[in-house]
Amino acid sequence: MSFCACRLSFLASVTMFQAAAKTLSASCQAVSFSIRHYCRKTPTKLRISEALSGAKLGENVKVQGWIRSVRRQKSNLFLHVNDGSSLQSLQIVAGSQLSDPLLTFGSAVEVTGVLKESPHQKQPFELEADQLHVAGECNPMDFPFKIKERHSLEYIRQFPHLRCRTNAFSSLLRIRSEATTAINSYFKENGFVQIHTPVITSNDCEGAGELFQVELLGSENEEGENFFSVPAFLTVSGQLHLEVMSGAFTRVYTFGPTFRAENSQSRRHLAEFYMVEAEVSFTQSLEDLTKVMEDLFKSATEHVLAHCAEDVDLFHKHVTPGHRDTLDVMMKRRFLVITYSEAIDILSRSSQKFAFPTNWGCDLQTEHEKYLVKHCGNIPVFVTDYPYDLKPFYARDNQDNPAHTAAAVDLLVPGVGELCGGSLREERLDLLRARLEEAGLDDTYSWYLDLRRFGSVPHGGFGLGFERYLQCILGVDNIKDVIPFPRFSNSCLL
Repeated sequence: MSFCACRLSFLASVTMFQAAAKTLSASCQAVSFSIRHYCRKTPTKLRISEALSGAKLGENVKVQGWIRSVRRQKSNLFLHVNDGSSLQSLQIVAGSQLSDPLLTFGSAVEVTGVLKESPHQKQPFELEADQLHVAGECNPMDFPFKIKERHSLEYIRQFPHLRCRTNAFSSLLRIRSEATTAINSYFKENGFVQIHTPVITSNDCEGAGELFQVELLGSENEEGENFFSVPAFLTVSGQLHLEVMSGAFTRVYTFGPTFRAENSQSRRHLAEFYMVEAEVSFTQSLEDLTKVMEDLFKSATEHVLAHCAEDVDLFHKHVTPGHRDTLDVMMKRRFLVITYSEAIDILSRSSQKFAFPTNWGCDLQTEHEKYLVKHCGNIPVFVTDYPYDLKPFYARDNQDNPAHTAAAVDLLVPGVGELCGGSLREERLDLLRARLEEAGLDDTYSWYLDLRRFGSVPHGGFGLGFERYLQCILGVDNIKDVIPFPRFSNSCLL
């Protein structure tokens, strides 16, 4: 091969090598970019409560929530964002270039940035944002809650679809959730089996006739036929179903909604509310029941105070000032026990004028209950041994003529009145049958008599109104302010 041909071949090889090297270099750069792209760490999503505790400090994180305050400066933007996991909000610090007119009080945002220690003493940590995204707009002019106003419970009650956005009601809902956990934990730790009792039932446990009837809607019900072949109602209590279960389990409980068609708009009544009910087998002592009631109250309250301290303090400082002292006394002192006869004697000797009579045999009204608690030093009081005729057919007859009382008990608490009601159940078949026959209920409750015929044991139980419990520990005056969606006569919003 000639010299020129060799030189051309060499130059061609060099050119091909350079082209290959250039291609390889470009490919490596692409791979390098790809590696950098895929190795970039995805922001860790945190709840506000986690961010406030310093989780993932110094790392790239993402929080989501609703703006509680906005402050714009020349070079910086400050937001406080809350997601419902904590009473406290997380401060977001961003450059002014991230400012957006849609960042307003009430709007929903997603924020990405680095969680850092805050130089300010009031907040230990803050988020230095590099991305801000408005997920949901909110016009602060139309929003019923204003950024610097403290709204009353009565005012926010007008907006059941929005009141969870307020500090007070979001605190209430966290307390309610934690109290539910505490109650279930107490029963689990003390050997109770949870029973899901039915919402639809064919019996009237309380015998008061305040029932919501369940019927078919529309043309299918033109002939007035019952879907269940018998009249059916929304439950007023799960007690009778718990009594069924107490024939196989020594300790059972239920926790669910109950309904009363009581035409009342008072501060202590609802048409739909939640009840905690328990049944204990192999007992002939009201003391066994009162011990469970007191232990349940104190155990649940201790749990709430430990896990929702800030939320409870909000109520005790701003909604019901001074109530914490009352609650502390309740927690430290043993609950008192008096008989119904002693209660009537206290009321009769009182100089206070009552709207309702205080003769022996009269049922205790709210005004009586609150007076008795106050008379006893604002300590919860068990009132036992009520007149037999005041109690339902299942209450155990004390056979203590001439007074003739039933082995029944109510727990009265400050600010509320009756919180719990219970009794020993009549386990003696002959006495129970006689009372049912007298009331004309022997056919309706023939199954209830069967419970006494097949392996019956002495037993008793009680029910605790969950909303009244929340009223008691927080000092809230109106029961409509401790339930997410209150139902009462002439009102069923949402």
